[in-house]
Amino acid sequence: MALLLHRLGRLAARRAKTVIASWFALLLLAFAAVAGFGGQLTTEISLPELETLEVADRVAEEFPDSELAGGSADVVVRTTNEAPFTEDQESALRQLMERLEDHEPVTTVADPFATETDIAAGYDEIDTGREELDSARAEIDTAREETEPAREQIEGAQEDLDEAIEQARDDGTREAAAAEFEQRQEELDQALTEIEAAEQDLEQAEREHTEGGAELERAEAMLELVEDAALVSDSGDTAIITLRFDGELDGVDPERLNELTDTLTEADIDGVELLAGEELSVQEPHLMSIVEVIGLVVATVVLFVMLGTFIGVGLPLLNALLGVGVGVLLTVSASAFVDMMAITPTLGLMLGLAVGIDYALFILYRHRTQLKQGMSVADSIPLANGTAGNAVMFAGATVIIALLALNVTGLPFLGMMGTAGAFCVAIAVLMAITMTPALLSLAGPRILARRERRALEEVRDDAVAGGTPAREIAIDRPMSTPKAIGVVALSLLGLAVLAVPTLDLRLGLPDNSAQPEDTAPYQAYHATAEAFGAGWNGPFLAVADLPGGLGDETAEQYRIDIAEELGRHPDIVSVMPVALNDEKTVAAFQIIPVDGPTAESTEALVHEFRDGDPLEGTRLDDAELSVAGWPAANIDISDIIADALPLYLVLVIALSLVLMIMVFRSLLLPVIATLGFVGSFAGAMGAVVAVYQWGWFGGLFPFGDPGPVLTFMPVLAVGVLFGLAMDYQLFTASGMREAYARGSDPRLAVRQGLRAGRSVVVAAALIMASIFAGFAFSPDPMSAPLGLGLTVGVLIDAFVVRLLLVPALLHLCGPAAWYLPKWLDRILPGVDVEGAALERPQPTKASDESSERVGADRP
Repeated sequence: MALLLHRLGRLAARRAKTVIASWFALLLLAFAAVAGFGGQLTTEISLPELETLEVADRVAEEFPDSELAGGSADVVVRTTNEAPFTEDQESALRQLMERLEDHEPVTTVADPFATETDIAAGYDEIDTGREELDSARAEIDTAREETEPAREQIEGAQEDLDEAIEQARDDGTREAAAAEFEQRQEELDQALTEIEAAEQDLEQAEREHTEGGAELERAEAMLELVEDAALVSDSGDTAIITLRFDGELDGVDPERLNELTDTLTEADIDGVELLAGEELSVQEPHLMSIVEVIGLVVATVVLFVMLGTFIGVGLPLLNALLGVGVGVLLTVSASAFVDMMAITPTLGLMLGLAVGIDYALFILYRHRTQLKQGMSVADSIPLANGTAGNAVMFAGATVIIALLALNVTGLPFLGMMGTAGAFCVAIAVLMAITMTPALLSLAGPRILARRERRALEEVRDDAVAGGTPAREIAIDRPMSTPKAIGVVALSLLGLAVLAVPTLDLRLGLPDNSAQPEDTAPYQAYHATAEAFGAGWNGPFLAVADLPGGLGDETAEQYRIDIAEELGRHPDIVSVMPVALNDEKTVAAFQIIPVDGPTAESTEALVHEFRDGDPLEGTRLDDAELSVAGWPAANIDISDIIADALPLYLVLVIALSLVLMIMVFRSLLLPVIATLGFVGSFAGAMGAVVAVYQWGWFGGLFPFGDPGPVLTFMPVLAVGVLFGLAMDYQLFTASGMREAYARGSDPRLAVRQGLRAGRSVVVAAALIMASIFAGFAFSPDPMSAPLGLGLTVGVLIDAFVVRLLLVPALLHLCGPAAWYLPKWLDRILPGVDVEGAALERPQPTKASDESSERVGADRP
């Protein structure tokens, strides 16, 4: 590989303009791909076999014609003077709702004021119905009072007739009076029949009265349940307009959503503020903003301090910007063919900028070092590409492997993020080993500052005159053991303190309360919480399987009873029955929890629905409950990712051990380095928990309210930090191994290798941290926690773990740090990540010829 990169570096230097033009042509093609194929990004996370999705699919199947079958979005409207809506304002809002309903993706718009009117009308109807029932009851009672004496009179007449017939039988006059007796009996029978018919009518009327009363009670109970979910606040100054769509929001054309938001934006209703939630915003990739630019400026300053020349600063920046442009644009263009989250291109940008600058810097640093040692430009470029470029290939491969390993988690959206990030890192590696040699060729000796070129000329003059060139001061003493013990103790203590908040880690997806405070979604969230309660920001759907064989009235009463029973739960504000299937076997309920969608009580409530049964122990416990909706999906996704994190962490750690054993030919060093990585990761997560979950230093970051940590942030952080940690370990420990192999004392070799690699590690870490920090101060609630975690993780890993803890522990281990069993050494492949085999004298003639070709003699 080193020899191949050496040749590639020489070819790129000779054909510099062709290489540069090819990359710019690829950038233009990437722009064309985005223009032609760029699709829609999403904030929705879909996972296979997610229980929430299974319930949602069942709801769509059982209630195909109901409003539950499509997506929805809320618009919060409130008066600016905190007074109730006036008639003019309500009229203007109704006109706005009509315009919204005219848009193609919208099926219906729920008028909150109409709902309030309907509820009032419903109560009026109930009062009227109750009056009618009371009147009917009075009529029934009156009729009953009339029929009962009549029956008694007929029964008395029948007794008299029976006695007369018996007397006539005794007197022997029955036959003579038979005709009269039959006529009287027919009259009594006729009267009795009429009375019985009247009584049957009364019984029917009483049954209808009872049924009417029961129906009225059900209607009143249902109305009370609906009233609890009213869309106008008690104070009358806030309302929620719900837009319903034919299908999920992810499938709506972005242009249609933009038309909706434009209609809302253009609405100018005096004294009314409209606040749309994030659901109506079209997700564009969050790329560069002012905070990311500031991070890039900091990286530029670090480069200038290290290199001291504007050409040297510009080369890595151009490399990174061009590479990240190609990588991110091609990634965005793929969104037309695969589902892609909005954070995916951001991750590619974050990684592409960071590693793009660093990888170019590694080769540039090696090239500058060789030039200052007297090597010609023509010889130095391919040698730097074959040595430092080989290390870049290895470092990039570790990052790529760690990111691609996200696919083994079984989470498609994470796999897509990892694949996109790996692609951008791969582009950065290709840029480093092709574009960097080409740019170095055009720069020639000017890659060194003037003072460095003058100093180099003086050294050459001294050498020609027979003088002794200046030499770097050699290190002949190792670190002191007491100092090493102190460094280890302080480092471990610091890592432990930083990691403490990690013990309280809660995973979740950010809701609108995590948005910056000046955004409409954040204000809509809090307006809803203040007017209706925090739970209104995260209602979820409960589906109940009812016992079979229920009649219409029985099924209706059953679901009302379920709603009332669930409504008694201390963590539930209201329960509204929203649908009952035709077979009367499945009922759906809207559940409004007490707290917001990311609150611990809401999480416990969803788990109670899933694991236990809120109806257990009641007469309704034969109804089986299941849950769907955003809070349930959030919890399901967080649980799945939490379960996947340990497996992925074990995989990454195992990969770390294997790679470092091959590279450093040691058993103890990989173990120490890997444990150091675990400490870096724990410290980074501790910082994220302290800021985003506990709210510490929240004023420094543009996020809203504290809440759970982004559910997939730890998994992504593991993959990225692992790759970067391996980079830093490579540039420090490889020098230690080389010094030890040359015969240095084990403890002295640690200090010598550390001194050789620490400057480039410091610069690389500062550059990466400045890039990541730009995203940490981003207003995007998904990329910001990742940016903070990577910033802290990089700084901890570089400055605490790689430059302090690991060297101190290796010093304490002494010769054991480099022990490797002979049998293992024989079977392990040799890995020359530094390209040491190339470091030999180059042919002078070829060097001189190529020097002329690549511009080594430019002033």
